[in-house]
Amino acid sequence: MRKLIIFAFIGFLAQLIDGSLGMAYGVTSTSMLLTFGIAPAVASASVHLSEVVTTAASGISHMKFGNVDRQALFKLIIPGSIGAFAGACFLSNLPGDLIKPYISIFLLILGMYVLFRFLRTSKTKSEKKSINLTRKRSITLGLIAGFADSTGGGGWGPITTPVLLSQEGVPARKVVGTVDTSEFAIAVSATLGFLISLGWQEVNWFWVTSLMVGGIIAAPIAAWIVTKLPSYLLGVLVGGFIILTNARTLLATWSLQDWVPVIYMLILIGWAGSLVFVIRNNKKGFHKD
Repeated sequence: MRKLIIFAFIGFLAQLIDGSLGMAYGVTSTSMLLTFGIAPAVASASVHLSEVVTTAASGISHMKFGNVDRQALFKLIIPGSIGAFAGACFLSNLPGDLIKPYISIFLLILGMYVLFRFLRTSKTKSEKKSINLTRKRSITLGLIAGFADSTGGGGWGPITTPVLLSQEGVPARKVVGTVDTSEFAIAVSATLGFLISLGWQEVNWFWVTSLMVGGIIAAPIAAWIVTKLPSYLLGVLVGGFIILTNARTLLATWSLQDWVPVIYMLILIGWAGSLVFVIRNNKKGFHKD
């Protein structure tokens, strides 16, 4: 019962962040599962299988609140699905113990990217009505982000969301809603790739169900939050969380116990400083942009 509550909370927290920020369900969930000693391929497969349900719930919720750009959504789905399937097959054929530290490094880099990307984010004076995404750009972005999502257990949001937000005047809530909704197709493709390569017997249905329950509860809440709270604050929060979690995994893997207190302290100080900076830089950010 205790594990059920813990994994459901992980799913709730991950979906709350993902649905509000357009990223980090896979990264957050996979990071937490890796701390329990779960093999990267199995952890990523479990996360993506749970995402099939949570992203569907999230997509429906975002559509209800008008947070989705349908044109950009359809341009991202196909290349993203191909990249996710290829990434799942690639990861499934690698030894778990060998790839684990490299996956954690990848997640750590994503966490740093998320933090610094949103540390520089501020409110824009005017917004466009839609996301301007060309077919060529959508294919490149979809393939890379889809592949990274499967191999790292997360990456679709951390790569796609900042890239789309880099366009001046793009409505943040449309980016978040579109990325979250398109992730349903990516989750389905990645799951198929893992099931073909690993088989159903490798899936731990207890983890999957627990993550699903928490994610379904959080989905409509997150879709509402994205219309009310500033994304830059959540970006700094989740970026710091990912860095802290994966630093722990790497320290344990490399047997650097003597450095744990110092490194944790530096991360926490940097994280707290980032929060103070972003709040002061956006004093009027705690309402709908």
